[in-house]
Amino acid sequence: MANFVLVAGARLGSWAWDDVVPHLRAAGHGVHPLTLSGLAEKQGVQAGQQTHVQDIVDEVERQDLREVVLVGHSYSGVPSGQAAERIGDRLLHMVFLDSSVPTDGEPFVSAWPDGGAMVRASLAENRGFWPVALAAHFQGHGLTDAQIARIVSGSTPHPGATLTEPAVLEGPLGDLPATYIKCTLGDPEPSDDVAQLLTGGRWRLIEMETGHWPMFSQPRELAQVLLGIAGT
Repeated sequence: MANFVLVAGARLGSWAWDDVVPHLRAAGHGVHPLTLSGLAEKQGVQAGQQTHVQDIVDEVERQDLREVVLVGHSYSGVPSGQAAERIGDRLLHMVFLDSSVPTDGEPFVSAWPDGGAMVRASLAENRGFWPVALAAHFQGHGLTDAQIARIVSGSTPHPGATLTEPAVLEGPLGDLPATYIKCTLGDPEPSDDVAQLLTGGRWRLIEMETGHWPMFSQPRELAQVLLGIAGT
């Protein structure tokens, strides 16, 4: 039995996995969707990037989880990749779900084409938070209008420090046993940093023909991919 720890991307909470969880549990696995500090039901909690890393480590250690399949989606690939190093032999596999990946000493926004200038400006205008995205942001990702409305209504402003503080890696990210799931709708190729990591021998690539939020657009298919990664 694996223990899936599921961490959704920016502005989202554990609720984002509601359509995926039943499929994983039906296969006999432990499933632990996690809300990071400052989001969803944890709004109001101060959070930087290392807070989010510690959230994940604490969840694993508090429940004494073993055979952990850690899934980090979008922004959450950055804290999840750091946490994967820190949980040591509790980790079975790291899954980067159409996500950013951490680079030691670099913040999440550093990979943006403008170096994060637009995000930093938005944070300054919104009292240190990244505001909820409008419905138009989710168009072209294989989502129905109802699914988009669900994402928008459930989203909360994202604590800005988590986006601008640097990642801290203890070793080469490529040493992790990892799978990168690339959602190909609209953006079919992995980023350059991911492509480089895929050449190292310990990472593999899986493609899904959907958009950036597969837990909403293809929850059953995503669960099957995750079960395959876990070896079932």
